Amino acid sequence: MFDLAALEAIVAARATSGDPNSYTAKLARRGVPKVAQKLGEEAVETVIAAVSQDRGELVGEAADLLYHLTVLLHLRDVPVAEVMAELERRTAQTGLEEKAARPHAG
Repeated sequence: MFDLAALEAIVAARATSGDPNSYTAKLARRGVPKVAQKLGEEAVETVIAAVSQDRGELVGEAADLLYHLTVLLHLRDVPVAEVMAELERRTAQTGLEEKAARPHAG
């Protein structure tokens, strides 16, 4: 079964491959600012696809969003497992309880 852990492994291998034909390697070489920009673009495209109610387009954009997020996490040395652990921690209580427990800025 293909999952985020499998995507993470592929991204890690390709990001460091130096393969001139690898989009992941090219993106990784451009660094965090470029990957963050691409992630933002994909987030907007995902929202547009969701609002347009085109299921196929939403699936494709969501895949692009997850891919670019995985590349960004790799470049910042944040394992997907760490993000999943945070989600697991948050689901131990209701969303409103979790949000209320967050430190408030200001």
